Amino acid sequence: MTRMFVDAWDPSYGSSYEGGEGPSSSSSTQVDTDVEIRAADWAPIEAAGDDLVPEVVFLVDGVRRNDAGLWTAEEDGTSFPGLAASYAAGVVRCDLGRGAADLVDAQVRRGLFTASPSVGDLRADRICYTIHKLEGPGEASRLPAAVQPSLTALEIEISSAARAGGSDGADLLIVDGPLRSRRQLPRTIGYIKTQQKHYLPAALTGVVTSLRPTQRTPVFRLEGVWGGWTWYLRLPGGNGAPWSGIVRVECSPDLTADQAIELAEISGATVPRFASAAYKDPRAPQNLVPIAGLERRLRGMLGDARVLHRALALATTRLR
Repeated sequence: MTRMFVDAWDPSYGSSYEGGEGPSSSSSTQVDTDVEIRAADWAPIEAAGDDLVPEVVFLVDGVRRNDAGLWTAEEDGTSFPGLAASYAAGVVRCDLGRGAADLVDAQVRRGLFTASPSVGDLRADRICYTIHKLEGPGEASRLPAAVQPSLTALEIEISSAARAGGSDGADLLIVDGPLRSRRQLPRTIGYIKTQQKHYLPAALTGVVTSLRPTQRTPVFRLEGVWGGWTWYLRLPGGNGAPWSGIVRVECSPDLTADQAIELAEISGATVPRFASAAYKDPRAPQNLVPIAGLERRLRGMLGDARVLHRALALATTRLR
């Protein structure tokens, strides 16, 4: 009998699962499913005991916003597009022993992204947009993506500083999104809440959709530029749909298989504690409670977009 479910997410955020019907067609992604358990023996793995839960969990996230599109007219008649953007990153420290969460750091940066050879920092009223020069022609379509490396660098900076106080190696850092260029951070996992690619063959996908809350799949490995160790985990609070509450977790490819499996065990015991509920968040349960609160705080710190747009318009008028 056919069953139908309403996706729990608010449709303005898209869908929690956006993958296709079969495995990813990308030829650059090879999958090794025999890492922890042979593919023929794959089955859901129960969450580990509380003894694996770290004393302290750090969660880092960032937000960004395009404040204005710009154009630079050079003296030789050429022109270059530019983008004025605001971005912010923050870290929440969760002390599981005390049952307390604190915002330990949050910072806002502004940047002007362009390939123009003649433009420097742009001051809009009391706000300074620091220049970030792009290599190559700097097409307008590339500009939004050019903000991400600066945001990632800020996330690395503040998360490293937050952990510098020391937890005697008993902490865990959860990065909202893929690790990518943050793979060098110790005791760190990437947390992917929207599933945009389908990596596993149909027989193993059935193991993913059969997971019960707090269960995970065996660890498998993705090869390729951004590959690494990864696994799926189902959070509590879903609505029963096949992919409801499913997240993908990953860790650095530089770790050994045993180290990756240990992190998978830790994630299964730890991450479900932060799952959100539908009345709290339109992306529940995948948008973890500390991350949701951090996102709201960071977006507020970006300032009023209309005020900044007007300040940028006035600043560029004075430069003509």
